[in-house]
Amino acid sequence: MTDSRTNRSIRSSDSSVPAGLGRREWLAYSAAFGAAFLGRQGLGADPESQPSVAPDTAAAKPPRRYDMKKSINLWAFPFPDKMSLEDCFRLAKDAGFDGVEINFALDGEFSAESTPDEIRGIGRLAEKVGIAISGVCSFLFWPYSLTHEDPERREQGLQLARQMIQAAQLVGTEDLLIVPGAVYVPWLDDVPPVPSDVCHQRARQAIEHLLPLATKAGVYLNMENIFANGFLFSPEEMVAFVDQFDDPHVQVHFDTGNIMQYQFPEHWIPILGKRIKNIHFKEWDQRTHEFTLHTFRTLLDGTTNWPAVIEALDKIGYRGYLTFEYFHPFQHFPDALVYQTSDALDRMLGRK
Repeated sequence: MTDSRTNRSIRSSDSSVPAGLGRREWLAYSAAFGAAFLGRQGLGADPESQPSVAPDTAAAKPPRRYDMKKSINLWAFPFPDKMSLEDCFRLAKDAGFDGVEINFALDGEFSAESTPDEIRGIGRLAEKVGIAISGVCSFLFWPYSLTHEDPERREQGLQLARQMIQAAQLVGTEDLLIVPGAVYVPWLDDVPPVPSDVCHQRARQAIEHLLPLATKAGVYLNMENIFANGFLFSPEEMVAFVDQFDDPHVQVHFDTGNIMQYQFPEHWIPILGKRIKNIHFKEWDQRTHEFTLHTFRTLLDGTTNWPAVIEALDKIGYRGYLTFEYFHPFQHFPDALVYQTSDALDRMLGRK
């Protein structure tokens, strides 16, 4: 019969069991791979950390169901290179999405070159497939910013925004994402920055110009929080910008990922409140400090506190679309991203 000291002696002398890592080595591995990953490899916690509290062994409660709708932006599909619009709609429908957010371009199937009948046809196609158009989005607010230093560019931006309002109405959605302005565009070195007060003034004038058309069309102008545009950095600033119009057709398109380099979406949601009309769900990993389109991740593969985000949305009574926005469709088996995203949203919403 042996006591615990003998057992410890046997284990420590067994050459088949490696010695534990020193703290410096453990920290180096942790920086590269993450503490949780090391723990799953049996390498334990920081050697100098205090013992953790034992996990709660009580039975897990069944997930709570949330009454919100699943949507996905068309950028997550290899459209138009490998898939047609109908292919995308059918794939999204088969994966279990309620809606698809479509992107207005300079040319192509849904663009400034499209005729009204062609745009109506997109709405009819979605209806035939049995999926909703959850909103209209556009990259064109960057090169044709509503606050650009070049007056001609600003006018082009306004004209495109007018076309987007009409396109949203024709395709059968009431939601149009608006990037109200940009102090600067971080990836363009040769574009002069716009002073913040000038940016605010131009953005306000642009929205005032677009409002009558949007109201007549029954389309909401939903301001998106960006951060990378150097404009409207806080929820309080967004609230002030939206509320100055005192018009129900000016609301917020809240993006969870755009702010996560420095802030947290669950903190914004209670402040924005009922102004949130539509949402982008973008995953972000705060362990990555560079901000580019490549730093956004697939849902659940990041540091977003999704239970807190969903609960905050529920508390303000949000029942609209949760739209996954992602800019890099999978090079191989692109349908996998769509099904994976739908599954992740089902788990977030307590459906699985």
